[in-house]
Amino acid sequence: MPGLIPQDIIDRILDANDIAEIISGYIPLKRAGRNFKALCPFHHEKTPSFTVSPDRQIYHCFGCGAGGNVFSFLMKYERMEFPEAVEMLAKKVGISIPKTEPADKNAGIAEKLFSINELASKFYHDILFNSKEAGSVRAYLEKRGISSETAKKFRLGFAPDKWDALINYLRQKNFSLSLIDKTGLISSREDSSGYYDRFRDRIIFPIFDIKDRIVGFGARVTNDTLPKYINSPETPIYVKGKNLFGLNFTKDEIRKHDSVVVVEGYLDFIIPYQAGIHNIVASLGTALTIEQIRIIKRYTQNAIILFDPDLAGELATLRSLDLFLSLDMNVRLVSLPKGFDPDSFVRDKGADKLKELIEDAVDLFDYKLDLLKEKYDIIKAQGKAKIAEEMLATISKIKNEVLKESYLKKLSEILSVKEDALLKELSKVKDGISYIDYDSFSSLASKPLNIRVVEKMVVKLMLEHDDLIRQVKEKLDISDFQDPHIKKIVCSMLELNSQGRKIEASRLMNHFDDQAVAQTLTHLCLSEECREIDKQKAFDDCINRIKQENIKEKRNQLHGEIKIAESQGNKDRLNQLMKEYNCLIKK
Repeated sequence: MPGLIPQDIIDRILDANDIAEIISGYIPLKRAGRNFKALCPFHHEKTPSFTVSPDRQIYHCFGCGAGGNVFSFLMKYERMEFPEAVEMLAKKVGISIPKTEPADKNAGIAEKLFSINELASKFYHDILFNSKEAGSVRAYLEKRGISSETAKKFRLGFAPDKWDALINYLRQKNFSLSLIDKTGLISSREDSSGYYDRFRDRIIFPIFDIKDRIVGFGARVTNDTLPKYINSPETPIYVKGKNLFGLNFTKDEIRKHDSVVVVEGYLDFIIPYQAGIHNIVASLGTALTIEQIRIIKRYTQNAIILFDPDLAGELATLRSLDLFLSLDMNVRLVSLPKGFDPDSFVRDKGADKLKELIEDAVDLFDYKLDLLKEKYDIIKAQGKAKIAEEMLATISKIKNEVLKESYLKKLSEILSVKEDALLKELSKVKDGISYIDYDSFSSLASKPLNIRVVEKMVVKLMLEHDDLIRQVKEKLDISDFQDPHIKKIVCSMLELNSQGRKIEASRLMNHFDDQAVAQTLTHLCLSEECREIDKQKAFDDCINRIKQENIKEKRNQLHGEIKIAESQGNKDRLNQLMKEYNCLIKK
């Protein structure tokens, strides 16, 4: 990652990019007076509530609360970090960002590791498509149904059957062995006499992160040699349980379909994708982790898990899917016919048949219940207890109380057990679980903006008239503002004004780490504006009202403290409070 980007450069980039032009490259915008409107890309709606203001260079959705400037949009839509969004827009308008030393030395190492992985991928890819020794591998891929175009899209490669082919290639690029070792591409010999290539005589599958950077590799044999797959070890840039294979290629389709098909391995992803199923990711051969599910949730609330038949029979794997419920997601399952995985099913039966199975996917509750009924005798008390134990573990993860109650009722009817008994057992499950709210991107839409109208009006007027900012500084203290978001906005405006900086909503929000504050600002800017009014009179009225409200609130507070002092017989405290109270009454 680069170091800090100077503020004046950020402002230049912001001024040079038009927010309506950038956003229209992602979603269709329709003119609505001075603004543009669209269906919000961040939640599903039928009536457009997503507003883009070319004048203010901001956007706000009155449905889900999302709001910000052009940087905020790219960060949210493309899942970028702030510096990446700035760099992307800088390139678009031809503004160069001065090179600075990274604040974190590890970030500098990460960039080098990404570079090594990129070179290694090109090395393997070139061998696959241009060397004679890979002719049989190209024939194998063709036999497996992978077209040349698909192999190129996913940048498949081939590692030659040599111990030092990649090492020699990367050493020629002036990378040290110790640095190459950090990528996991090479391994040290047991006798510590040197290194050798980790991947040899195998098809190479580059693993990309969401930003299209290669973080690791998977490698598969073309014969019956074991192990069939070898994967990159965990490195400073690659953690297996925090990545999903193919998501960089499919994120837009997942968002478009509002659902994701989750498979296990590389070919189980590639073959369905090639056949037209583009809302798909692979879990890299592991049970899904909470981090992977959180990544999926950024794009959709709906997941369909495509299991190998053998894998579906493992209760431990099914238990891991309860994590979807703990994140308030909808999860359904498809069990393929015996002897098939997604790869072989598509090649044998076709993509349309797989789409039919996906369409008929079964709810996790029903799927798990059917499996347990096969495993345990539902007639016997012991069997009922086992089924109840497993199902209640799943039900306990459901956040929606209505849904939870309906599943309890259904389980009660199937097991012929009273709901009260199941509720008692459910309470035991709950007692042993610590719940964490992983949904860190809470929407403002679910909560109306709890801002006093006068505070809202003051900020709107300050944004429209610079001279009113000075008056706020003279007539009010920051403590006079009650809403914490408004307080932060006013603080930043006063600080920038004292520095002689230009104050615009699009620039202002770059100063807030809390996205909720930026959303409050865009909401205030783009909510219905006041019709022809005397701005100064309206401003003065608001200032007086804020002061009166604060006096009233302080008076009520003192009144409560006076009662406490009287009940405690504390005369000194009572006299002090009465003096303060009388002063307020005079005001």
